[in-house]
Amino acid sequence: MERNYKIAVAGCGGMANTWVQYAIGRPDAEIVALVDIKQEFAQAMADRHSLTCPTFTDLAQAIKETGANLVFDITIPASHFAISTTAMKLGCDVFSEKPLAETLEECQEVIGVSDRTGRMHFVMQNRRFDNRIRALRNFIEDGKIGKPGFVGADFFLAPHFGGFRDAMDSPLLLDMAIHTFDQARLILGADPVTVYCQEFNPAGSWYAGQAAAICIFEMSDGSVFCYRGSWCAEGAPTSWEAEWRVTGEIGTAIWDGSSNPYAEIVAPGDQQGNFMREYVRKEGESKEQEKSFHEGCLDEMFDALAEGRRAETDCRDNIKSMAMVLGAIESSKTGTKIRISDILG
Repeated sequence: MERNYKIAVAGCGGMANTWVQYAIGRPDAEIVALVDIKQEFAQAMADRHSLTCPTFTDLAQAIKETGANLVFDITIPASHFAISTTAMKLGCDVFSEKPLAETLEECQEVIGVSDRTGRMHFVMQNRRFDNRIRALRNFIEDGKIGKPGFVGADFFLAPHFGGFRDAMDSPLLLDMAIHTFDQARLILGADPVTVYCQEFNPAGSWYAGQAAAICIFEMSDGSVFCYRGSWCAEGAPTSWEAEWRVTGEIGTAIWDGSSNPYAEIVAPGDQQGNFMREYVRKEGESKEQEKSFHEGCLDEMFDALAEGRRAETDCRDNIKSMAMVLGAIESSKTGTKIRISDILG
């Protein structure tokens, strides 16, 4: 029997438009409530998308009055814990924007509430759902470059958001780097073991907090993942997907975050006398993808809910990506290498 999803949308800022438009296109879904701390924002969202559902400033009231069974949490990071736990305690499953929550204790309690209520909680990690990053992962999964030893990701952009990000203590790490950290876990099929990080705020930054960081992670497969990033790097921007280099035993895979990935692999044959080996190039095979990014992740979330399974971005898995963020911030504060197991407890 096909399930009818009655959705309460919490948070009616700019990003919510993507989620709302997606839900409108699903025949098994209905938006029954729009919630925002400023009711005029919720009403503006309703008007923009020709929705006739009621608007609210309180999520609990919205759920109780409309019978919602699914909440889209598209609020600011500081609100994710309260929105998610309130929704699950009132019988709703939750699809949330990243991050899972702002502190490890809150992340763990979100998982605890999910366990106790039996409600699903999935996190939007839209940058996993790109056929090109899946093609990069395939190079590693298929053994094309041998066992990975090093993974590097460069992320240099200068978005002038304004608003809450400009005031955050760690805007790059807490709001954005989780995407790249989560991508690294996807590419390697490995989890973090330790992290050493230095955050800083470069000259010219308009952020109050630390808008740049260099992080070194030891991963569970024995490889090292190095992240270099800045959110106030004017000029020569990288892709939002970062620029990647993965070196393995017999080759290197490259992805610029925009085009298809490729690998250069040691050519077959006897090269024992060669000072520098000869290489052959292999192009990444990107499969056709009907929906990607937010829509691809939302498809996976709805499929998991319908099949009664945990989504790829279930909160229990996503906390490992969140631990990379929190571990990096702790390392920067203390100036020491941090064991991720100490973060997770």
